[in-house]
Amino acid sequence: MIRINNVKLPVGYTYEDALHAAEKKIGAKAGQVSKLTCVRRSIDARNKKDIFYLASFDAEVEGERAFYGRDGVARAEKYQYEYPAAFRGGYRPIVVGAGPAGLFAALILAYRGARPIILERGKCVRERVRSVEDFWSGKGLDINSNVQFGEGGAGTFSDGKLNTGTRDARQRKVLEEFAAAGAPESILYEAKPHIGTDKLRETVENLRKKIVSMGGEFVFECKMTDLIVKNGEVRGIVTDKGEILSEAVVLAIGHSARDTFEALYKRGVPMIRKPFSAGVRIEHLRREIDIAQYGEFAPRLPAADYKCSCTASSGRGVYTFCMCPGGRVVASASEAEGVVVNGMSDFARDAENSNSAILVSLYPTDFEGESPLAGMYFQRKLERAAFFQAGGNYSAPAQRAEDFFANRRSLDFGIVKPSYLPNVTPSNLRRILPEFISDGIDEAIHAFGRKIKGFDAPDAVLTGVETRSSSPVRIVRGEDFSSAIRGLYPCGEGAGYAGGIMSAAVDGIKVGEVIK
Repeated sequence: MIRINNVKLPVGYTYEDALHAAEKKIGAKAGQVSKLTCVRRSIDARNKKDIFYLASFDAEVEGERAFYGRDGVARAEKYQYEYPAAFRGGYRPIVVGAGPAGLFAALILAYRGARPIILERGKCVRERVRSVEDFWSGKGLDINSNVQFGEGGAGTFSDGKLNTGTRDARQRKVLEEFAAAGAPESILYEAKPHIGTDKLRETVENLRKKIVSMGGEFVFECKMTDLIVKNGEVRGIVTDKGEILSEAVVLAIGHSARDTFEALYKRGVPMIRKPFSAGVRIEHLRREIDIAQYGEFAPRLPAADYKCSCTASSGRGVYTFCMCPGGRVVASASEAEGVVVNGMSDFARDAENSNSAILVSLYPTDFEGESPLAGMYFQRKLERAAFFQAGGNYSAPAQRAEDFFANRRSLDFGIVKPSYLPNVTPSNLRRILPEFISDGIDEAIHAFGRKIKGFDAPDAVLTGVETRSSSPVRIVRGEDFSSAIRGLYPCGEGAGYAGGIMSAAVDGIKVGEVIK
């Protein structure tokens, strides 16, 4: 088996096309390559008149040794995760939180025979979906089971993106576990893999079943309220249903567990402020983004994505985040009297609009006071301003781009209709956002419009506010992944060590490996 890299393929290619292109790439005769397995594929759209796929394949080739050393040829090497030693502790580790970090920490602990106990304040994923859909239909917010809290974490209601900046080899383990749990096989080879919120729910449920089959135990609708600490070491946790004793506690609490952050701070767990970002969601018609990115090839390609960034005149970074092709903007509040938005796509990415966040960088010095939780309070202030500006019923403030540029309240919407549920209120987002955030977004939309035709179109819709892109705090840990309180393991995005499903899952694996 050899790996053939950088095989150029036309849009709409067939397996036979790939076979012939692979043979041509390495100079093989017809019939010498008998089997191809795609291991990586991306779309090259730099030239709108010549868009193509670039792929790598593992191939069975007759007389393969003769091809070693040729351009684009390497030995095919299958990834093999090295499992750590069996767990020897005489206790059951506790994992607080069933998002990607918590699930993968628990999975590795279960593989090691540790029989972890996974605590989740929200509901199991099926019941959680009902809570979320009730909220979106206007039936009220469940503050413990919503887009932020519940089995699968915040990423369950997203595009399910799995691309990441981390180069840790463990990411392959994450992809393989997701695929084995029912995620689309394409995540194993697409350069920008995504599961989609619809398929991610089943995947999360199957991961839980696997952990349970290996001795793990899940406790839903149970919230940690305090730690049990003796002589600087963890001895368990206090929950709203009683105490659970253990010598190891994994804190995979997610970036929105504000009451838990406050309880940990009161307990004396070291934490610091960290940078994060805030802004709005922008929506365009999916077909317009597809054409802008792919031109005449658009009808034959998947829904187009984009990723843009610039530096505002203030010196702050402004960038698009969590772009959802063919998706919608969703209500993501987890506290009463607050409006939070995020983006979500099904695997098919076939909704009418495409959306992404436009976020402005924030720094620890931007927040008042000395508390390490000051960024969290800044988030809450914006969310409450959005709530009351839009009428106080979880409608979101929304505005046409043209009105945002002119600093005037929108009265209605044009060809792009807001997708947010339960409702939107035409508003002026500049009355909610600090001036430096509004000005940064204004500059960025025009800058991105010079890169993507129509991005700054008058009828593009802005909906606010997006404040939960990452955690506003970092729970300090050492090189051994433990807090200064021994046996306490801050983990994942909420603890400030990840930024998305993939990096959170990888961090969970690392923590699951080191607990003794």
